[in-house]
Amino acid sequence: MNVDPTLVLGGLVVGFVVGLTGMGGGALMTPMLIFVFKVDPLMAVSSDVVASLFMKPAGAIVHLRRRTVNLRLVGWLCVGSVPAAFSGVLLLRLLPFGDGFDATVKVALGAALLLASVGLVVRAVLQMARLQPLGEGPAAPSSPDVTIRPVPTVMLGALAGLLVGMTSVGAGSIVIVVILLMYPALKASQVVGTDLVQAIPLVGAASLGHLLYGDFSLGLTTSLLIGAIPGAWLGAQVSSKAPGGLVRRALAILLLASGLRLVGVPLGWVAASAVSALVLGNVLWIAVRRRFSATPPESPRPASPDRPATKDGGTA
Repeated sequence: MNVDPTLVLGGLVVGFVVGLTGMGGGALMTPMLIFVFKVDPLMAVSSDVVASLFMKPAGAIVHLRRRTVNLRLVGWLCVGSVPAAFSGVLLLRLLPFGDGFDATVKVALGAALLLASVGLVVRAVLQMARLQPLGEGPAAPSSPDVTIRPVPTVMLGALAGLLVGMTSVGAGSIVIVVILLMYPALKASQVVGTDLVQAIPLVGAASLGHLLYGDFSLGLTTSLLIGAIPGAWLGAQVSSKAPGGLVRRALAILLLASGLRLVGVPLGWVAASAVSALVLGNVLWIAVRRRFSATPPESPRPASPDRPATKDGGTA
């Protein structure tokens, strides 16, 4: 087994982005392997999924210790995601091999990247509308009373599992956006923690499928992990000081460009789309920030004889 220094460096960069932003592992790793290192698409997907299995638990353990995980929601998500992730690998293997096989995998991966890019933007807007700091910084542990809706939750898990099994893209942005819409009572930290914890059995099922039926490369995965694990640790150390919103915008544009290229859009149009997204996206983002920052905070209810005022201005 040979360790490739360039793959180690690539894993370091991707791991740093994951630690800094909390997402982007599969969405960055697989396109990097295909475009930069010219790895076969199926081998890139298989090796990336197995590598992700070793990167997920660190963040999940932190959220479990802080009690920012809704375990009932995790359970219903896994009911759909675990079998779907394994089935996604089998579906990938059932696709006809040949010249059209790699093209099919690339198109599926490109579509998943475009969904992830849109998910990043929608997630940021939703959380800004709720006046939440995009999941950054410490949050007090709490367990709001959330009524779980099993059927749509299982369907969401199945969609995420199928995407992971076939493309290695974690679909974290998509899952987070839908959870925010379905369960608005959850805090941002609980949404992220729940998504991280449910991703472990999901990625585990996909990894088992790729180990049995995929094109997994031990040397490739080892090289990626040697760089990705310390990179994720370094990214987590500076995440509280770095402008996370700026990094997320750059990540969304990168996912957009990679997705368009994978689905077959000419390079010139990809470049034009990326530049347009960079310019227009920043203009629209400034307008959105001003819109929500101008929203006055909710004023405390006046005190009444039955509800005396407390020291913080609220009522007892």
